[in-house]
Amino acid sequence: MHPDPAPGPTTSPTTSPTTVPLRSERLDLLPIAPEHAGELAAALADPALHTFTGGHPATPEEMRARCARLAAGSPDPAEQWGNWVLRLRADGALTGYVQATVGPDEAELAWVVGTPWQRRGLATEAARTLLAHLAATGTTTAVAHIHPDHHASAAIARALGLHPTPHTHDGETRWQATLPRPTPTT
Repeated sequence: MHPDPAPGPTTSPTTSPTTVPLRSERLDLLPIAPEHAGELAAALADPALHTFTGGHPATPEEMRARCARLAAGSPDPAEQWGNWVLRLRADGALTGYVQATVGPDEAELAWVVGTPWQRRGLATEAARTLLAHLAATGTTTAVAHIHPDHHASAAIARALGLHPTPHTHDGETRWQATLPRPTPTT
């Protein structure tokens, strides 16, 4: 288990909590941008990453369009999209991403780390940093939808304090946790 990350940057009323860079022990979590597309497409090129989610590895052009769409934010004013690429500080490699769809009461999380960087705790570290940031900015509930056979993602969810619920959506189990309230500073 990694130590709790240092608190992320504070946000001002004009700064969205979904567009600030974050930092963990080994990673820089950078707001996604189209210029990350080529490197992100290469990091996520293994077809095995799509075993539980479907689809195929994105080409650099497809990834550029996706990054631009995600960076533009949600078209729904009731939610915010937060998407961060994961830059490993040790060697500068872009290793994957974490994301949160933040609504009035909850944030839905997702995480993907490229095959060469798996089994190092990077997804857990990045998602834990994201959860701490979301809790500090007022999010009270975190959820994730995980395929019942995706044991690695279930282990990450458990490490984050999420618990499976009896609810499913599109064949995936809803995992959920109540986030701690931020401690007021004096």
